[in-house]
Amino acid sequence: MDKPFFSIIVPVYNRRGEVRDLCRSLADQTCRDFELVLVEDGSTDPCEDIAKEFEDKGLPVRYYYKPNEGRSIARNYGLERAQGDYFVFFDSDCVIPPQYIATLRAAFGDNAPDCFGGPDAAHESFSDTQKAINYSMTSFLTTGGIRGGKVQLEKFVPRTFNMGFSRRVYERVGGFREMFSEDIDMSTRIRMAGFSTVLIRDAFVWHKRRMDMRKFMRQVYVFGMSRITLKLLYPDSLKPVHVLPALFVVGSAVLLLLGIFVSPWWLLPLGLYFAAVFIGALISTKSFKIAVLAVPAAAIQLGGYGYGFLKAWFTKIVLRRGRDIDEEVNIRKGRNEKL
Repeated sequence: MDKPFFSIIVPVYNRRGEVRDLCRSLADQTCRDFELVLVEDGSTDPCEDIAKEFEDKGLPVRYYYKPNEGRSIARNYGLERAQGDYFVFFDSDCVIPPQYIATLRAAFGDNAPDCFGGPDAAHESFSDTQKAINYSMTSFLTTGGIRGGKVQLEKFVPRTFNMGFSRRVYERVGGFREMFSEDIDMSTRIRMAGFSTVLIRDAFVWHKRRMDMRKFMRQVYVFGMSRITLKLLYPDSLKPVHVLPALFVVGSAVLLLLGIFVSPWWLLPLGLYFAAVFIGALISTKSFKIAVLAVPAAAIQLGGYGYGFLKAWFTKIVLRRGRDIDEEVNIRKGRNEKL
């Protein structure tokens, strides 16, 4: 086949069902100017047969299997082997609308941006829990809209569930670091290297996210902890919106104690907030059940992230434990070149 313009790079670890859905959605693209680079990161339940199945159906897919080393190293493995001029990254739990590649082509015009990102949404086939989690992760009431691509409290930062950059950026900046929030780190390095980033609102993906609240709790907890790591690497990266979940945790604890030992009226602010979450979800999703589920999803999103943030802040900033300060300083100064 001719050299593709886009190389879609996806790391995979034991996600056969998700890979099938992803491949099916890519096979339905109205524009076929791309290749799919699937990098199996040491899965015990590999998906090579699924890749071969869709390759036989005409999907331009190249499959690689490597030992398990982490998703960032898997992405870098794909970058080294990609043939396109522009790299696009999805998570394996994404489903891609049929017009996605065509939308990028139209948005790029004659000059592709250095780096781009797009929002995510919940597909109608997702479970009610997944839709509630998606609402929590994209709502202005819970995250300030920093993931939804709408009204935002922070400048948009692409994430690897839907982002891309040019080969020129890769040659200058290098690949991903193996760390939590590696996509934010990558986006920051791209910006610091003098490249521009654009948000393409119409280039959205359907993102399944976590399947249940327990896994969602673990995910956002890690997000909160990694925000402190990012602060150590990039001191100016911490914005007020990142601190809000921690303030929510502290404020909620105070209100609960006052509500129990002083007066139940102290619980009113929490009640009003979660009522707003419920009403917002009801208007957005038009589903009473999803709106009900959005309330615990919001509590988990804010509570898990806030707790992780506070724990990492106390251990790494206050106690200066649980981190290699010299290594983080070296990374920030560009001395650590291992990716």
